[in-house]
Order: sequence, then C-alpha cells, then structure tokens
Amino acid sequence: MKYDLIVIGSGPGGYIAAIRASQLGSKVAIIEKYSTLGGTCLNVGCIPSKALLDSSHHYYDAIKHFDEHGISVENPTFDFGKMVARKANVVETTTGGIKYLMDKNNIDVYEGLGSFEDATHVKVSKNDGTSEVIEGTNIIIATGSKPSTLPFISIDKERVITSTEALKLKEVPKHLLVIGGGVIGLELGSVYKRLGADVTVIEYAPTITPTMDKDVSKELTKVLKKQGMKFNTSHGVTSVERNGDEVVVKATNKKGEEVTFTGDYCLVSVGRRPYTEGLALDKAGVKVTERGMVEVNDHLQTNVSNIYAIGDVVRGAMLAHKAEEEGVVVAEYLAGQKPHIDYNLIPGIVYTWPEVAAVGKTEQELKDAGVEYKAGKFSMRALGRSRASGDIDGFVKVLADKNTDEVLGVHMVGARVADLIMEAAVAMEFRASAEDLARICHGHPTYSEAVKEAAKAAWDGKPLNA
Repeated sequence: MKYDLIVIGSGPGGYIAAIRASQLGSKVAIIEKYSTLGGTCLNVGCIPSKALLDSSHHYYDAIKHFDEHGISVENPTFDFGKMVARKANVVETTTGGIKYLMDKNNIDVYEGLGSFEDATHVKVSKNDGTSEVIEGTNIIIATGSKPSTLPFISIDKERVITSTEALKLKEVPKHLLVIGGGVIGLELGSVYKRLGADVTVIEYAPTITPTMDKDVSKELTKVLKKQGMKFNTSHGVTSVERNGDEVVVKATNKKGEEVTFTGDYCLVSVGRRPYTEGLALDKAGVKVTERGMVEVNDHLQTNVSNIYAIGDVVRGAMLAHKAEEEGVVVAEYLAGQKPHIDYNLIPGIVYTWPEVAAVGKTEQELKDAGVEYKAGKFSMRALGRSRASGDIDGFVKVLADKNTDEVLGVHMVGARVADLIMEAAVAMEFRASAEDLARICHGHPTYSEAVKEAAKAAWDGKPLNA
C-alpha cells in the first residue's frame, strides 16, 4: 500500500496529525504497536490520572469540606477498586473515540511495531508474528516518550514503580515515597494522599515544580503541606532498595548528610525520555541527539526531507497539547499552507488542587534576560466566587513589559486555573497589554476576575478589590 502520509504513533500528536492531513486531502495511514489508540496520554497518562484525581477529589471533599457546606455524610468510605474501574472505563471510552475518528476520516490503522526499511518504506511487525511493508511519500515520527529513571534504580513495577504502574495499583499505599517534585509526582501523590496514604516527596532541586515561577512553587508547597504532603527539597537520591514489602530510599541533603526514607511504595517520577526504540532510524538516515531526541528544523522536518517528527521525541516541553499543535503544523505545512506555533505560549498545567497553570515567561526568566518588567498579583482569597466555593488558596500573577505594558507571562494557582489560563494565552497571542486585560468586563462572581485584578495591578498598581 502507498500513502501520502504515514504516521508512526497514535498519541495526541500522531492521531491529530493524521486527522488534519486527511482533512486536507491526503491518503493517510497510522501505525500503533498497542491494541488501543491514543498513546501514553489517553492510556497511561493524562486521561487516567485526571480520572483518579477527580474521584479522589470527590472523596476528599466529602471527608474534609461537606460539613462546612451543611452536608452530612456519615463515615464516608471509598471503593478503590471501583475508582480504578471507572478510570479504566473513561480510558476505554476515550480511546474508542479515537478509533471512531480514524474511521470517520478514512485513515487506515495498522496495529504493530513500525520500523523503517528506508526513507519511504515502513515495516509493520504485527503481534501474530506476521509483517507487511507500506510506503509513504511523507512520514511523521510521533512515538512519544517513556518514564525516565536514575541509573542506580531498578524499576520492578511492583513496589518501585513509574507513573504507569501508579495508575493501576491494587491498593492505596500506606506510605508513598515520590522521587521527583514535578507535575507527575505531585498529581499522583495528591491522588493517594487524598485517599489516606502518607506521601513524602524527595526533590533534587531547591523547590518543587522547579521550572515554574518561584511564587507558584512557594504557594503550591504551602497548600500541599497544609493537605499533609511532606517535602524534602535539595535532596539528591543515592539509592533505592526494596526489602520485601518495604522500600528504602537514601538521599543526601544540602548539608551533605545522608537521610533515609522508608515506605511501602516508591514512585520514580524524574521526567520522561524520547521513545524511539525499534524504529530503526538508522535505516532511514534520521539523526538523533545523544539523549535520543530526533533533530528537527523549524518545520519539524528531520535531516531526511520527507520525514518529520513531533511531540515528545523532539525538543520542547513534553505536553500532549504541544504535540497536537505540532501535528497540525506538519500536516498543514505538507499541504502547502503556512502554519505557525508560538512555543512561548504553550501553557503548563499541574492538576493538583488547587490547580497550577502558567503561560509565557517566569519572573526569573525576565530577570535573567534583562527585561524591564512590572508585576501585578491578586489573591484568590479576595474574590467573592472563591469565598462562596471555599477555594480561597492561590493567586494570579501578571508580568508585563515595563515600557510597552505588553503581557509577558501569567502564573496562577487556584480553582479551575487549568481552564482559566487560556484567557491569558489568547490575550498574549494577540499581544495584549495589561491594560487591555484590566479593561475587559469580567463576569461576577467568577474566578476570572482575579485575572482582571492582577492585570490592573500590573498596569497601574491599583487593583480594585485589594
């Protein structure tokens, strides 16, 4: 079979690229080695983790907050098995939706491991031992990423686990040790903390969420500590050993002292790495970096002119929505259009509660770049909507150019900020000023009023409700 485009990998980047290319008139095939479509995000990442986060949040509200709303629920309990089953059902429904979209858009789906024979031919090795070769005028590599580990850690997938195993445990840990204070560690730590586990986070950097604005990291640390999570920053892990049902983690603190942590499970969440194993990139002549990342130009084109790469296998943040945008960019570029993507305006989100969201530059990045800026900050506590719902933790922070007033970065901690951040992203896409945001009439009472107030604080230093 010959196709205009072959996409290897059916995660958010891959399946979106396939759909957009088909919409624009291409004959498209997609190759997926697993039996379900959707990649890491839909199967063992974004979707299942959010399902468990929502279930655990409902339970946590029942035991912690219902009473203050005048709701009496005597001795709330949870069925962890049912929570996991619900998560599996959400995943099944979502991945089934991707299969529907492939059929709707006349995209041929090949189940098996895709590997290059040369720059235009891909072999599909199927699970039944058979294989076939298909030909593509253009090919997109969209094979995603896998959890990283440290060289001295042995992941046994039982007690020393990655995010994949953490999403399908048979029990709630008594004491979950989390190595890594980034997005994945904090989200999954939150799930099990709400369900009664002790959770201890061990982070090498001086702060959790180390790539985010320092005010955000400070606020998130405060509220998660209030929820009972323990944090050990500036701790470099030196060993992880399993003894039966016990895991012992040793680390060195900033004073150079050895510290020992003991739990029944250890989640290793130290980031992710590009996944290109089995692709036989050498047969196609595609270059990769020492870290296994596929090298691409501004059009996401590899050194082989008809082969492109998107998502977690290329530079930039490993985010599903970044992969999706790159998939659209490549499909439209191949169709002769002139798409664009602004990597500065890809939002970053942490789905703890309160949520965390950010877009644009952090205050530290502006300082390091020597940019003259002004900052406006507004507390969620000052909003009527926050007080009404009881979600008073957090703030919105707007950073604007000191001379032009253009919004350069927006950072949020609070209820529903995962959705709220898009107001900032849209404003920044059109190069709005802080004054522009401050002068837009926002509905009352809403969480979004914090954006208006923070923007006014950045613009003229005079928020109205603070």
